[in-house]
Amino acid sequence: MLRAHLLAAGLAGRVATSREESLRSYRLFAARDPRVMLGLDPQGGWGEGDVLRLMADRCGVSGDPSYRSGPDVIDPERTLSGLDAFAARLGAAARRRAPVLLGTGHPHRLLGFYAALADALSAVGCLVLTPAQGRCVDITTRFGLRTHILDYVRGVALVRELGVSGAGRETGAHTHSPLPVRAVLESAVEGGRPLPELVVGDHGWVCGAGQLGIEAIGLADTDDPALFVGEAEGQVSVAVPLDDAVRSDYYRPLTRYVLNRACLSR
Repeated sequence: MLRAHLLAAGLAGRVATSREESLRSYRLFAARDPRVMLGLDPQGGWGEGDVLRLMADRCGVSGDPSYRSGPDVIDPERTLSGLDAFAARLGAAARRRAPVLLGTGHPHRLLGFYAALADALSAVGCLVLTPAQGRCVDITTRFGLRTHILDYVRGVALVRELGVSGAGRETGAHTHSPLPVRAVLESAVEGGRPLPELVVGDHGWVCGAGQLGIEAIGLADTDDPALFVGEAEGQVSVAVPLDDAVRSDYYRPLTRYVLNRACLSR
């Protein structure tokens, strides 16, 4: 049933992320462009062809380098396998009542997914961490350097651009940066507070934490090779391949699936 939903909702199968976008990210990753590294400092050489082969293996995108334009694809079986591994790590953290940090660079789409996990983890006695609330973080965007504010919504960390008003503020800004998670961890250390034993999220939240040696699991699209490279090299525990920008309500069946598999349903 979930497999059918993944395909119908565009979470897997043919996805909205284009082949051009994916290949551009692989090329930039090979060039070590910080915009796509997400805070990861890989050990291997990872040329463009290496990244493409990895993404074909981990996501199911076409491994044919001559396929340059059109829709990209994610194998739903790989998504399901990734969700099972994700739920296993979540369940393990829940059983040992581990302190957990959840953060997203896709708040408009994924906040509800992570918030449900935060609620479930808190209900079984996990400490859902919220350090550095209100702290300023300067992040380079396509519009230049912008100051952002760290905030938490239902236990999930996100950033809001300083001075931006309107509906977009309700769920924060889209970001790939690892700087927010670094600021959160730094604040925890400075305040003598617990550090997370598990970080759950996407983009820089996962790679930034994983690079610092903290167990990290997350969701990633076909144009987010850093999480899959991190998984291949051991800095990221689980990277789940799926489209990370569909309608927020399309993730609800994934939430139920993960909570059930992690034995966190109430």
